[in-house]
Amino acid sequence: MTSFEKMSSLQSLYKMNAIKKHLLVIPSIDIHNRKTVRVVQGIPELDCKEYGDDPVEMAMIWRAENAKMLHVVDFNGAFDHSKENHDIIKELCSSVIIPIEFAGGIRSVEDAEEVFDLGVYRIAINTMALENRDEFIKLFEKFGPTKIVLSIDILNGKLVTRGRKRKSDLNYNYYVSEMAELGIDRCIVTDVSRNGVMQGPNIALSKEIAEHSKIKVTHSGGLRNKDELLDLQQLLPIGVDSVIIGRAFYANRFPCQKLWRVAESGLFN
Repeated sequence: MTSFEKMSSLQSLYKMNAIKKHLLVIPSIDIHNRKTVRVVQGIPELDCKEYGDDPVEMAMIWRAENAKMLHVVDFNGAFDHSKENHDIIKELCSSVIIPIEFAGGIRSVEDAEEVFDLGVYRIAINTMALENRDEFIKLFEKFGPTKIVLSIDILNGKLVTRGRKRKSDLNYNYYVSEMAELGIDRCIVTDVSRNGVMQGPNIALSKEIAEHSKIKVTHSGGLRNKDELLDLQQLLPIGVDSVIIGRAFYANRFPCQKLWRVAESGLFN
């Protein structure tokens, strides 16, 4: 898929969602070993298909296509607590003028401070919130709900962390509601089994969590086409106000409504 096709795909989707009160559509950029990849069910090793060597160029493509926010996941950070991609993250943040939501490898307040210094707008926290509540509370008290959002991965009805390596018996509705009582006002919800496999979204899961917790929900995983996006949009009244889309964009699943007069060559010079 060419850069021009990717741009046309996203432009079509944003035109379809131009009316106020529509979902915020957030392209995802997953980084592993310094490259843009699409992972399957949260694990790069399953089907680590590369979508270009340059995550920064990918960010510029989505921004040129009028994306309002980007969701960037550092899988080396998530799995190995590595910082090898930090220079790329910094360059990415300085290359676009839209907020960057970051996830991956935040285990402490110091980790968060370092990532904020790279230029990211807000951080999505998964493992730390579930496994180190005291540190998470310190982080949240320092930065607040604008800068810190909760992220949960669910597999077969169980909360999972560290790339599916750890499972928790804690009820996910109870957990999110508990986080809401601390002041968290947004949760990114991912059904890991639907992530990157193009089998459709688990809309019922996002609906359940939004209704139970009464906080804003960002749906992640499984979107394949505009009809499913419109189905998800029906949940706007209960707080599901945004969606992260990865593989469907890269696979050009959203048909172009018209060709745009943008030449790929020289666009980023």
